[in-house]
Amino acid sequence: MSNNICNHCINNANSIFFGLTQKEKEKLSEEHKCLKFQKGQVIYREGEKPNGLICLSAGKVKICKEGVGGREQIVRMARPIGFIGYRALFAEENYMATALAIEDSTICVINKESLFEVLKTNSELSFSIIKSFATELGFSNSRTVTLTQKHIRGRLAESLIFLKDTYGLEPDNKTIKVYLSREDVANLSNMTTSNAIRTLSNFSAENIVAVDGRKIKIIDLERLESISKHG
Repeated sequence: MSNNICNHCINNANSIFFGLTQKEKEKLSEEHKCLKFQKGQVIYREGEKPNGLICLSAGKVKICKEGVGGREQIVRMARPIGFIGYRALFAEENYMATALAIEDSTICVINKESLFEVLKTNSELSFSIIKSFATELGFSNSRTVTLTQKHIRGRLAESLIFLKDTYGLEPDNKTIKVYLSREDVANLSNMTTSNAIRTLSNFSAENIVAVDGRKIKIIDLERLESISKHG
């Protein structure tokens, strides 16, 4: 595959690698792999060993973990040009969750040894990665509180806002730019599928959202934010 997609991960202004020297960027590009995954395909499985840093070049990915009774919990959603699975890579552990493409996606895998060589000589890159870890930890802590203390309506409202903030809106400036199954919405909100369907229907009846298949349009963002805030 052409290096253009992988270079998108390294040269994009939003990438942590953007400020590297040309030599450092070439080092990261030496032993990389670019892979395509169709919607529904597994990118990596829980228990597997990481062999590089995975950058999502295009598409959308969910990170999920199997819970009690085999029930899936979505712990994270990724968008370009985000990184996935990096906690396990730096902790030198196996993946603790599974990554699946929720639409056709392309990833770039940056070789572990090449990455570590650059990190040893570039303190700014190391700080950027530490900042990413800290941001991710803060989000995880916040989600833990949300999923354990908020009521169903609050959890679903927060999940919809999270999806809006992560993937943005369609040109109508209302429709969330990701189309999830009701099961995925439920797994993201830590509730049963039936509860997710019922709560979405209630939101629709209250003119807070409009639902068309997997498309969710936010009609009253202020009200949705209020429900999320007050749980």
